Amino acid sequence: MKVNLGSGLAVAKGWINVDGSLNSLIASWPAFFQGVFYNMSGAKRYYKREEYLSILRENVFAHHDLSCGAPFADDSVDFIYSSHFFEHLYKRDAINLLKECHRVLKPGGVIRITVPDLAHAFSLYQSGRKDETLMQYFFVDDDESSLARHKYMYDDELLREALSTAGFRDTTRRAYREGATPDLDALDNRPDDTLFMEAVK
Repeated sequence: MKVNLGSGLAVAKGWINVDGSLNSLIASWPAFFQGVFYNMSGAKRYYKREEYLSILRENVFAHHDLSCGAPFADDSVDFIYSSHFFEHLYKRDAINLLKECHRVLKPGGVIRITVPDLAHAFSLYQSGRKDETLMQYFFVDDDESSLARHKYMYDDELLREALSTAGFRDTTRRAYREGATPDLDALDNRPDDTLFMEAVK
């Protein structure tokens, strides 16, 4: 089993996409209602109508608040992927979710976490791009979604520490679309400002 946590609409075939957004809630609804929702949603900023409906129709979604844990049985998941989601959780909630990820992964299972790279953000800030850095990484300006707000940030050391605290081993920094996790050509995004990390249960 392959699980994509906090997926939004960035999905790949064969994965279970777990998300707390309304998109995942309406994924099982009739296309008419999905179309009505599309007209009122922020998804239309990024996706054309037919593309949006196709994503909902052709992929598996589970609507779930991940701050409450991972909705899977112990030792039942082969791979966990999460892109640009953990920074939207407070640190304590992120650690709790990582512990849940450790619980549900099979022994030897792999987790891949990608987050905005705090070191990259600081390099932009120090180069004088202060307003861009603050708005993109720390004070996300999106009136249409409270889920967009960043609540914690990670550099290499902080993410390794979080994974270790949750019980993971063999933590390895990876390059864009490289690693042990399948389907990275479809899943990985934002190569220039992202920290990519994998670890093993």
